[in-house]
Amino acid sequence: MTAYAAFQSRNYRFLMAGASISMLGQQMLGVVVAWDIYHMTRSALDLGNVGLAQVIPVFLFTFVAGHIADRYDRRRTVVTTQLSAAAVGLVLALSGEFRGIWTIYGCLFLIATARAFQWPVTSSMLPQTVPMEHLTNAISWNGSARELATMTGPAIAGIIIATWGSEPVYFGQAICSLISAFCFFNVHVPSHPEDTRAQPGWSGFVEGLQFVWREKVILSAMSLDLLAVLFGGATALMPIFAEEILHVGAQGLGWLQAAPALGATLMSLALAHFGTIAKAGRVLLGSVIAFGVATIVFALSSNFLLSLLALFLLGVFDAISVVLRISLVQMRTPSHLRGRVSAVNALFITSSNQWGAVESGVAASLMGTVPSVVFGGVMTILIVTGIGWASRSLREWRN
Repeated sequence: MTAYAAFQSRNYRFLMAGASISMLGQQMLGVVVAWDIYHMTRSALDLGNVGLAQVIPVFLFTFVAGHIADRYDRRRTVVTTQLSAAAVGLVLALSGEFRGIWTIYGCLFLIATARAFQWPVTSSMLPQTVPMEHLTNAISWNGSARELATMTGPAIAGIIIATWGSEPVYFGQAICSLISAFCFFNVHVPSHPEDTRAQPGWSGFVEGLQFVWREKVILSAMSLDLLAVLFGGATALMPIFAEEILHVGAQGLGWLQAAPALGATLMSLALAHFGTIAKAGRVLLGSVIAFGVATIVFALSSNFLLSLLALFLLGVFDAISVVLRISLVQMRTPSHLRGRVSAVNALFITSSNQWGAVESGVAASLMGTVPSVVFGGVMTILIVTGIGWASRSLREWRN
């Protein structure tokens, strides 16, 4: 198998392009709403509530989204999510003086709702676009493309905000969603056979959750992401670091947001080229411990270059964790359950990211910005150590 085996599939190319461009728009949106809200309120708590506005739809709709992914046409569902996100982005772009903090929160809620339906569908489609022996390769390239979008999105948004203001960034997010819709429309994967579709009713909804509970190694890996990353949400406070600690402004904020993605991009490329990690469980645990250490270094740094390096390393270790966890979930999940299991995974991942933003905002308001991020890094290390000690199946997992 070559490092580029996944690209032999036309469907994979369109799927990866759609997901990456959608992520680009999402990252641009994240920077501009954080910048606008901070300059409206100067409140760390209001910044943290950006995560709250986006995590509520995950709890409300994730299991429904997984059920839909396993029962109905996946391509049609994901195209609909992108068209909806584009419409909401246009509302933000055109709202002008009415774009207050509650308008932003409301639009974030709607876009997060669209993403809650997007994630289980695209995750379920991925194994349908490549042969199973190329799946880890496809996941690594997906990670590279996603992180490249995560890297360039904040940098582009920071430059645009500094030059023209917020409105063009909102328009950019809407355009990215429309392009993504076109890419997803061109992904042609088999429809569900009638006998493998999710059954209607409560039993169909909870079947994915029951599968995760039975597969202890999957449950441990998901719990690791939920509990450890929950306390590692330093990026939610990035505008405060850019303005008050490092004094680098909007353009510096873009580079700070991009640094983790650069590290994750390069690591994902390395994983795509150098193949499988054999002792995957131990590497996964070690990478998340290193993620916590990098978080502490970033919190304590008052030097812009050192902060960029810490964030770069944070991205490197996060990429290792992401590729290994997604590979574990995809390879051990039957095709007819992938939508619902991906929904459970999305719930864990989004909860960790968005509740991490909420936790960071609350902690910063109580103990200060730098102490709160140090506390988050220390908690990440302690939690990983505890999960590693308790879960023998995860420690001994070989990819």
